[in-house]
Amino acid sequence: MSGRMLRLVCTAAVAAQAALAPVGAVAVPGPTGPGQRSVADLLTDLQKLYRQTEEATETYDTAAEQMARQRSEVARLDAGLARARLALHDSRGDAGRLAREQYQGSSGALSPYVRLLLARDPQRALDEGHVIGRLARERASTVGRLAGSEKRAADLAREARKALDTQLALAQRQQRARDDVRSRLHEVERLLASLTPEQLSALAAFERDGTAEAQRKLLASGALGDDRPPTEKGEEAVGYAVRQVGKPYQWGAAGPKAYDCSGLTSQAWQHAGTPIPRTSQQQWARLKRIPLNELRPGDLVVYFPKATHVALYLGDGMVVQAPRPGAQVKVSPVAVAPVLGAVRPDPGGKPLARYTPPKLPAGAPHGPDAAL
Repeated sequence: MSGRMLRLVCTAAVAAQAALAPVGAVAVPGPTGPGQRSVADLLTDLQKLYRQTEEATETYDTAAEQMARQRSEVARLDAGLARARLALHDSRGDAGRLAREQYQGSSGALSPYVRLLLARDPQRALDEGHVIGRLARERASTVGRLAGSEKRAADLAREARKALDTQLALAQRQQRARDDVRSRLHEVERLLASLTPEQLSALAAFERDGTAEAQRKLLASGALGDDRPPTEKGEEAVGYAVRQVGKPYQWGAAGPKAYDCSGLTSQAWQHAGTPIPRTSQQQWARLKRIPLNELRPGDLVVYFPKATHVALYLGDGMVVQAPRPGAQVKVSPVAVAPVLGAVRPDPGGKPLARYTPPKLPAGAPHGPDAAL
């Protein structure tokens, strides 16, 4: 992100101090001036751009994860191919020795079966026959190893070429995803650059009020239920996430200096010793889903219909999250955006008998009006 763009996004984030809350949560003010669009329209456009950016970021993160796996697969196949070629070289050496031995012993030699018939000592001839049979089996084994080595090397070479082609296709997909993210961020830059300080201030107040109202409605509905204690690993994940508060959002980042939303949640649980999928969409698809009224600290809250945002539940109706470009990791209300559902990384974990929530860093936003 360019320095100018980062300043513009940060200006809006600091001025807004607000979340991606449902627009219809409060009364919609009128236009900010003659011929200008309403604050609600501006907020809708900005939220749409941020969602599109997060969707593009999810695509990029998925491609990056697939690329990492594919690189490992290519390396594995290359190592196997090297071993197969060495075995083939050895097999060809054995086959060469066998051919020389057969050539050298063929001139003027009697058939082993003729020698057996003409032998004066049949027992000795039979013993020699066993030796000859063993040598024949060894020669057959040599030929078999050569054929097997050739087939193995050919198969691995074909798999390695296919894996490399897949890696190249993934690299192109990752490039397209990266370009898409940058395009979306430039759209955000253009929109923010077009706003006046008065519009930014009105946008901040409108978004902040919408978040607070959405949080009040969620709490009043009883959808969250009473807080439950986390598991030991959940407590570790929460502690890790809270220690990241204040670090910048960066798309595609998974720490330790910056994070995107799923980079934060995946690293928190990685730190707790329970690896989980990298992206929010994979976390939503693969982890155990739970109702909101069973949330406990450490669970993940997933947002938007396409599961393009995720945060880690802290308890007391709050989450910690890496929100969006230009913002920092922070504590926010659980109703910071439209909730899709919740998932649990450690469904078999035993809740702690006693739990003390981690102390938030000095100056960290918290409480029902804390904003994105």
